Amino acid sequence: MEILADVGGRPGLDCRGFCSYCYFRGVKSIQPFGCKFCMPFKKGCDYCSRAIVEGYPGFKPLDMVVFEVAQKACGSIPDKVTISGGGDLSCYPELLPLAKMVGQGFVPIHLGYTSGKGFTRENEAEALVEAGVREVSFTVFSTRPEMRRKYMGDRHPDVALSNLKIFCESCDVYCAAVLIPGVNDGPELEKTCCDLEEMGAKGLILMRFANVREQGLILGNEPIIPGVTPHTVEEFRRIVTETANRHSFRVTGTPLWDPVTGAPFALAAHPEEIHRLPALRRGATVITSSVAQPMLKAIFQQLGEDVNVVAASKDIGCLITIEDFMELDLAQVKDTVLIPGRTLAHEKEITKILSRDGRNRLVIRGPDMLTVDGEMSISMNTREVLDIEVEAFKELIEAINALGV
Repeated sequence: MEILADVGGRPGLDCRGFCSYCYFRGVKSIQPFGCKFCMPFKKGCDYCSRAIVEGYPGFKPLDMVVFEVAQKACGSIPDKVTISGGGDLSCYPELLPLAKMVGQGFVPIHLGYTSGKGFTRENEAEALVEAGVREVSFTVFSTRPEMRRKYMGDRHPDVALSNLKIFCESCDVYCAAVLIPGVNDGPELEKTCCDLEEMGAKGLILMRFANVREQGLILGNEPIIPGVTPHTVEEFRRIVTETANRHSFRVTGTPLWDPVTGAPFALAAHPEEIHRLPALRRGATVITSSVAQPMLKAIFQQLGEDVNVVAASKDIGCLITIEDFMELDLAQVKDTVLIPGRTLAHEKEITKILSRDGRNRLVIRGPDMLTVDGEMSISMNTREVLDIEVEAFKELIEAINALGV
């Protein structure tokens, strides 16, 4: 059993200021998107109106977090506790007492996200390791202090990097870096990788910078950095591959890809696994992201001709919104339509837009995930990725067979 200890916190406010590339920087007040949690007759719920923008009131008090953890545990001893929230964990004032209380000296702890911007002493990580921290997700951006100071607003970059080194020596540390073209890619990325390798990091997740709506900025705050053109998907995949080839630790990318496991959609490159899936007996249209479409199409081509895969303009499936459905060519859309489970739009509106040509279409939400991205696969092997995909595709195919045409 794994338990989440949610400490709350607000992007930009509970992390010592926005990083220059932050997805939440400049977010406007937004109307609810609609989502799978909404009631059928009403668009808008807590998730798609508040949680999606990390709308916490601030960090939660320590006693509240501990009480929530105890409720989830129900008297059992968890296998792992993940401490996470909307702010930077290194800025949570009660992080060490919380770690001691939930770890109890023997339960391993995963710090879900920190950039180290909240650390003020060079050895704070030592006490956290003693308290039970065994895994850390650390946003590094660059190991050059002046780069962190300029682009992350890190007032004490040397302190953050010193604590990162301590974590690397004692824990499984998976670092992350949002890649800004001409800033922390190229030689700067190579320096960061060499430094992390020397420190003992387990892996590095490269994250493609998003600057326009199609890349995932759905909160009315584009562009994040005016004048910057992010890497294309092809350029980004090449950078991930070349970086992985040069270093001994794991390197993955999001929204793609993982050179070791072949994720996302490793099934596309493993036709021998297709026999594990149910036979496809009916037809449908599957709507997905522009990044996923080629891989998803390759999988369905091995299953039969009755399912066509249509790409929305959004790079990431769970960030597809109602505007993306408005742009689709309905001539390509069959009478049964499957959409990503976490699509941010209300079924009633989706059905109306997809039926505007006079054909009444049935809209079905598929599984929340059909694959894993680099943030998940970095600690997985190929078999684990394929098993997850097979189970997800079984669910998708069963929905098509039950409700398709």
